[in-house]
Amino acid sequence: MTLRTEGVGGRLRRGRTRRGARSLAGVCGVAVSGVLLAGCASMPDGGDVMSVDASQRADADSQVRVYGVPPRKNEQPQELVAGFLEATTSDEADYATARMYLAKSVKRQWDPSTSITVLSSVPQVRVEHSGGDREQTVTITLTGKQVAKVDARHAYKPDAGDYQAQMHMTREDGEWRIDAPPDGLVLGISDFQRIYRSANKYYFAETGPGGSSPGRGRDVLVADPVYLRKRIDPVTSSVKALLDGPTTWLDPVAGTAFPTGTRLLDDRLSLDDSNALKVRLSDQAAGAGQDQCLRMAAQVLYTVQDSAKVTDVTLERKDGSRLCVLGREQAKWYAPDQTAGQADRQFFVDAQHRLVGLADGDEEPRRVPGPFGADGAVPLRSVAVDRSERRAAGVSANGQMLYVAALQSGLPLGEARVTARGSGPKAGLTAPSWDGLGDLWVADQDQEHPRLLRLPGGTGTPEEVQVPALDGGRITGLRVAADGVRIALLVTKGDRTSLKLGRVERRTSTGKPVLSVQELRSVAPRLENVDAVSWAGASRLLVAGSEQGGLQQLQYIETDGSLSNTAALPGITGVRAIAAPESTGKSQALVAEGDGGIVRLLPDANWKLVAKEGTAPVYPG
Repeated sequence: MTLRTEGVGGRLRRGRTRRGARSLAGVCGVAVSGVLLAGCASMPDGGDVMSVDASQRADADSQVRVYGVPPRKNEQPQELVAGFLEATTSDEADYATARMYLAKSVKRQWDPSTSITVLSSVPQVRVEHSGGDREQTVTITLTGKQVAKVDARHAYKPDAGDYQAQMHMTREDGEWRIDAPPDGLVLGISDFQRIYRSANKYYFAETGPGGSSPGRGRDVLVADPVYLRKRIDPVTSSVKALLDGPTTWLDPVAGTAFPTGTRLLDDRLSLDDSNALKVRLSDQAAGAGQDQCLRMAAQVLYTVQDSAKVTDVTLERKDGSRLCVLGREQAKWYAPDQTAGQADRQFFVDAQHRLVGLADGDEEPRRVPGPFGADGAVPLRSVAVDRSERRAAGVSANGQMLYVAALQSGLPLGEARVTARGSGPKAGLTAPSWDGLGDLWVADQDQEHPRLLRLPGGTGTPEEVQVPALDGGRITGLRVAADGVRIALLVTKGDRTSLKLGRVERRTSTGKPVLSVQELRSVAPRLENVDAVSWAGASRLLVAGSEQGGLQQLQYIETDGSLSNTAALPGITGVRAIAAPESTGKSQALVAEGDGGIVRLLPDANWKLVAKEGTAPVYPG
């Protein structure tokens, strides 16, 4: 395999990989895994040689580019397949070099966008002769340990297991070529993380007949995480992915404002000097009214914001005439965090089982007004503050009763809204959670009849929510997203607690809304036990848990089950509850209940003790 390196002044140099190495002093490129990382960093010409694995890469260096190398003359089957696999890791938009390894009959038909199989390392290549003319045809077997799959809509799904696939090769004009390539791409995880980025598309929550705020859900954007190529026109690829529609998992509870079949007419999108973005759409969108057009523009603005800081979005018809314009300030009406609560205020239950609040600038917590705090009407075990910070829901110290009260002095507590069915150390009610529609959620951990409940408007008659995929487990913790259509559940079965994400579906039966949590999926499959979870962004969770035989750790996990690229968190011991801001406000303070009490982590600081005794830290929600 030859290596193409881009030298100073645009000259090309050649080196050799695998079968020997050559000094690359003074070039703008570094070889990793047999391909060129072409960048413009200076390179030393002396010093010790160190072994560097492909995962030790400089993601921050956006100048680095990877180029595949064409096949050599008389290359043998195993080398040719290895070269093809390496070429698929390049930063070419059309995989032109990878197609050079394919037979003429399949060059155009091969579609690398159908799927991505992610392995723990690059696949192993084994040559097998499967009968016939050994001089003209060869079968290659690829093997490895599978980590995940990415489908045609760019949705990531953890999927561990053994991987095996076959490729067929034939001679063409005297040279070996692949005439039956694998479906899509097969990448080692290091290459996958280098090439692809996690991005959020945005669609509108469909809360249906069960929503407590009629019509409000249609204006709340929901994040739909996908994986897109980092360096191949990220703005254009984000908009194209948006127009593809929601991923399969989110589709039943989210919708798009774009008319069916709407396409992007520009080959490449770019921002002008004022960071404004113009998007020309196909005829399907030409007749959109002003309200619909603004909602379409809001989807575009929030979808591309990770790639570019857009000031406003203009949607245009095919002929270039304007449909509508949406500025960043105006777009806040549709913001995905508009119902997420305040980002600079936390709450927890103090040593006297009363509710206290803590702002980022406070050194000491203060009891909140009302029956749960200063008035001390009922001792608490856990609490949830609604996103407007006007009401709170509290579970009594014995875990048996759920109350709802205003955060205002002098008002009565009122009767319990929910009473647990069972008793004992493993029974009682979980900590409650508010969604952004004003509804309250709680689970009854009764061993015989576990149930998930929703209280419409926070004080309505409790409704049981069906969760058909629990498979004998019971819900021991929950956090519902602000959008009201996604819910994170801690599900305990036997001695293991796992983290599941479900979508909240609303249907009508005999004129009444019926809610259920469907298609639970594992979000942290590598963790043997999950102790606590909190929403920490539009599509991100903060999790405290441990791998089999390992120590507890804190980590951010995307809602599709992939690890976040956020920096690692400093560890603390014995975390039983964790709280992170769900909104995208300036504060990123975390609060946890650990062995030492209630501790808080402010930006660019270490964990600091807030209270030696206390439980159940939460943000509004």
